[in-house]
Amino acid sequence: MARRNQAGLFDIRNIIGGLLLAYGVILLLMGLFGDQARDKTGDINANLWAGIALLVVGGVMVVWAVTRPVLVPEDQLEQDSEDG
Repeated sequence: MARRNQAGLFDIRNIIGGLLLAYGVILLLMGLFGDQARDKTGDINANLWAGIALLVVGGVMVVWAVTRPVLVPEDQLEQDSEDG
């Protein structure tokens, strides 16, 4: 049986999840401490709710990437290294 390697940090789920988490933190902080222009959003703190949603989706992406990593077969790695 061929040995398999994980894709690691370059898995697109880690990159997208990390960006969503970063923007989620920024929006959450703006929703809590920033100027709350509720008259423009129908008396809803849009930054707060958008930040929470981004944190949840980003967290799901990162957990998904950790629990179900992409496995690359060893023979594929050898073939790619031989090709250049």
